[in-house]
Amino acid sequence: MMEIAIITCDMQEVIGTAIAFYMLSDGKIPLYAGCLITMLDTFVFLFLDKFGVRKLELFFVSLIAIMAITFGYEFVVVQPDFIGILKGIFIPTCGACNSAVVLQIVSIIGSIIQPYSLYLHSALVKRRKIDGTKKSSLIEANFYFFIEAGIVLLCSFLINAIVASVFALGLYNKTNYQIRQSCDKRPGIIERDIFPYNNESIDGNIYSSGVFLGCEYGIPTFYIWGIGVMAAGQSATVAGTYAGQFIMEGLLKIKWPSWKRVLVSRSVALLPTLAIIFFTTKGFGILTDLNNLLNCIQMIQLPFALIPLLTFSSYDKLMGDFKNSKLSVAFTMIVSIAIITISIYFSIEYVVTSIGTQWYMWLVLMISATFYLAFSFYLFIISLNTINLLPHRLSKLVEKLYNHEYGVEMEWQKFIDETPSISSETIYSVPEK
Repeated sequence: MMEIAIITCDMQEVIGTAIAFYMLSDGKIPLYAGCLITMLDTFVFLFLDKFGVRKLELFFVSLIAIMAITFGYEFVVVQPDFIGILKGIFIPTCGACNSAVVLQIVSIIGSIIQPYSLYLHSALVKRRKIDGTKKSSLIEANFYFFIEAGIVLLCSFLINAIVASVFALGLYNKTNYQIRQSCDKRPGIIERDIFPYNNESIDGNIYSSGVFLGCEYGIPTFYIWGIGVMAAGQSATVAGTYAGQFIMEGLLKIKWPSWKRVLVSRSVALLPTLAIIFFTTKGFGILTDLNNLLNCIQMIQLPFALIPLLTFSSYDKLMGDFKNSKLSVAFTMIVSIAIITISIYFSIEYVVTSIGTQWYMWLVLMISATFYLAFSFYLFIISLNTINLLPHRLSKLVEKLYNHEYGVEMEWQKFIDETPSISSETIYSVPEK
């Protein structure tokens, strides 16, 4: 399931980066060529890992800085109501919400809480050199990892908030005709026909949003938006590659080098994307529809990341003193159930809207939904039983059907009163003169 989530995310990164190449080259690099370039540049970026983790982290920081500068520039130029944004963050309201608006809200949340990110952050901790035999060292490490992850998520949230507020101000209640008038007054805008002369609401996507910025606020905003999209696509590409590698090694017990992992994953992502670009005439519209479908698939995959993560981090026999507190478990459980429920609801709504009213399509949907919900419920019950939240009688029944002890011995389970364990290396080491 997580491999499917990573491949769908990889397809989104391919689409976004290809559009960025198209924008920055004024259409001289077609979308299919941009897709092929994304495969090659990923290998170049992964080569940084040969120089150490710090070099790779510096590369990530550089990409995030580029996104912050470019999207921040758009924010300064457009000048949304900053006080209104703060009110929306701390006191969220949605007076005129419909299903489409709520779906956009869920998509914004999903852009931060991606399934593979939960595995990526957990796996990156293993790359740090920590003395796992001392409880104090682990407590200190957890503290700094918490700060590090919090800063990353805060930056991601702020960047998403900036982008959402810029286009909420610029595109809300605007028609194609209104934006087209601005484009006609601005020389040098390519493909202004993306906004036809009609009074329909704007169907915003990565490319049309950039054209809108160029029409309303000048040509530089168009290219700056393209640079930001390029940085976002590249950072997500490398992150997805490492997440896929950790999942293959940890869950599937398959150890592949990074280049082979990129080759397989990116090839699977490229083939359907290239096929859609070559054999359709809808242009960016079909890519928007594909992106919505990929968002739907990622939302469906969310339970298979959240529930195991909550289970393992709250299991006392595995985590010992480092397991989640009861308050943390309760809060995380409530938030997880809310996110999963909303994601499933809007995923089903999207599928229902897309498939129409044919009885055989509904039959396939009902069968698939039944298996999906049953498996999700199974995971949820096993999780509750593992972390001792089920009533005693129900717990006994579950243990008869499924009784598994996670017999993984971790380093932090070996420490005793802050005394490091004695290894063979310590015993047989030659003392220095």
